[in-house]
Amino acid sequence: MFKKKRNVVSISVLCMITIATLTASFWLPHSPSYIDPDFRLLEPSATYWFGTDDFGRDIFARTVVAAKVSLFVGIVVAVASTLLGTLIGLLSGYYRKADFLMMRVIDGMLAFPSLLLALALVAALGGSIVNIIVALTFAFSPVMARIVRSAVLQINNVQYIDAAKITGTSDIIILFRYILPNIITPIIVQGTFIFAKAILAEAALSFLGVGVDPTIPTWGNMLQEAQIYISIAPWFSIFPGLAIVFTVFLLNILGDGLRDALDPHAKKVKSRKSLLKKLKLAKS
Repeated sequence: MFKKKRNVVSISVLCMITIATLTASFWLPHSPSYIDPDFRLLEPSATYWFGTDDFGRDIFARTVVAAKVSLFVGIVVAVASTLLGTLIGLLSGYYRKADFLMMRVIDGMLAFPSLLLALALVAALGGSIVNIIVALTFAFSPVMARIVRSAVLQINNVQYIDAAKITGTSDIIILFRYILPNIITPIIVQGTFIFAKAILAEAALSFLGVGVDPTIPTWGNMLQEAQIYISIAPWFSIFPGLAIVFTVFLLNILGDGLRDALDPHAKKVKSRKSLLKKLKLAKS
C-alpha cells in the first residue's frame, strides 16, 4: 500500500484535511460565520485567501469548516452502509431460501438511482444530518449487499466451509469466522468508494436545498448560494467545487490503492510480470 507514492500522498492529504477541519477554530484567521456587508464579494487576496461571499463571510474559513460536515456524513454513511449491506449479503448468499426475497427487494432499490432514492427519503423525512445519513445509508447499502452476496456465493462451497457444516458448527460462527474474513477485501474497497459517493451525494442534496440547515456551512449549500453570482464572483463557487473534486479524487485513489494492495490476484500478476522481466534480462 505504501510502496506507491500516490497512495502515500492521498492518505497524507486526507489526514491533513481531517486535522485542519477538526482544529479550524484554533487557527482560522477569520470566523466562518462573521458577516460584514462592507466586504461583500471581494476577490481572493492576502487578507481573504478565497475571497468573500455575498454576506462578506470568509470563503476559505467556510470551506474548511464545511469539510467537517462532508467528512462526517461520508464516514458514517460508509460505515453504516458497509455494515447493513454486509449483513444482508451474508444472509442472502448463505441462506438460499431467503435469497430470492432479499434480492428482489434489493433489485427494486437498485432500480432507482442512488441520488434519486436518497432525495425521496430526505424529502419524506426532512432535512437534517441524521436524516441524510439514514437516506444515504439505504441508498448505498444495496450495492454493498450485491457485492457481498456474490463473494459469499463463490466461497460458500469450498472444502473448509463444508467441513465446518459437517462438524456441526453453528451458522453464526461459519458466517463471521470463516466466510467474512475471506471476503473482507471487496468490502473494504467498496467502503472507500461509498465514502466518496456519500460526499458527492451530500453536496448534491444540500445544493438542491434538502440537505442540512442552511446556517451550517457545507460545500453543497455554498455552491447553491454561489450559483447566482457565478458571472460576477466566480471564486465563490470555484473553491467549494474544487474542495469536493479534490477530496473525492483522493478517496478514489485510496480505494484503488487498497484494491491493488489487498487483491491476491493482482499480486500474482505483478509477480509474474516481474519474473518475466528478470528472465528476459537473464537471457539478454
